[in-house]
Amino acid sequence: MRVAEMGSFSEAARRLAVSQPALSRTIRLLEEGLGVRVFDRDTRNVALTPAGAELKPIAERLMAEWRSAFGELSQFVAGRRGRITVAALPSAAAVLLPPAIEIFRSEHPHVEFRIRDGLSGSVLQAVADGEAEMGLTVQPTPTENLIYRPLMADAFGLVCRRDGPMFRALGRPRPGEGVPWSVFDAHPFIAMAPKSSVRAMTDAAFLRAGLAVTPLYECAFLGTAGSLVAAGLGITALPRLTMPLVAAKHLAWRPLVRPTVRRAIGVVTRAGRTLSPAAAEFLATLSSLHALE
Repeated sequence: MRVAEMGSFSEAARRLAVSQPALSRTIRLLEEGLGVRVFDRDTRNVALTPAGAELKPIAERLMAEWRSAFGELSQFVAGRRGRITVAALPSAAAVLLPPAIEIFRSEHPHVEFRIRDGLSGSVLQAVADGEAEMGLTVQPTPTENLIYRPLMADAFGLVCRRDGPMFRALGRPRPGEGVPWSVFDAHPFIAMAPKSSVRAMTDAAFLRAGLAVTPLYECAFLGTAGSLVAAGLGITALPRLTMPLVAAKHLAWRPLVRPTVRRAIGVVTRAGRTLSPAAAEFLATLSSLHALE
């Protein structure tokens, strides 16, 4: 196209910062490939042939598409475009992701997010299957397929009605004071579903405390557990991170001790799989915001 604009091989070569022989050789190879002359040449002038005139708008369109595609690729490589799929525990999806996404999108407004929330098993499966670039979940059993990076520690606490007799009996907590797990021995216990990470940790805590606590209710959703507690049907043990997902307005949370239990929340990625530039930058944002809270 530059030769057609300049009407001169030497001037076009100068503008393109290549040697004239190299440019002439490129044109010759193009004509041989097409099987037709593109330029008529004499000692003074260079002009497009009819085939060359037909080729020029096609070449201009191809160059425009190439520049557009290259520009989009550059945006992707710089982390300014793309789509990030994150699998996460419901509490992590509701509490940890929104502020991190808000900060990230202020500088990367064209990056899209897809969030898949579910129990720990489904989060790990989504990452292992390549359906999500990263997952936010509890620390999994070590495996060759997944890489786990710790992010924060989420303490367990007693959840009871704010206006109930137990809350009044506990009184105003002193600094560092907690409620022993033995409190569940004398009150109806509302448990999460057996396959949830919360249930696994409460069962382990009861075992460590030497308690045999039988749940009166079992719930698959945090909101259901919170509603049962709010209705005065029992008490439960939940990580602090889950409180925004229950009827927290009517409930109180007190740290549990003897034993003190914290669930480790971290980022899981697939081993041997490079994160997209946008996902790598988002992971840095997420880590700086919540690291080891």
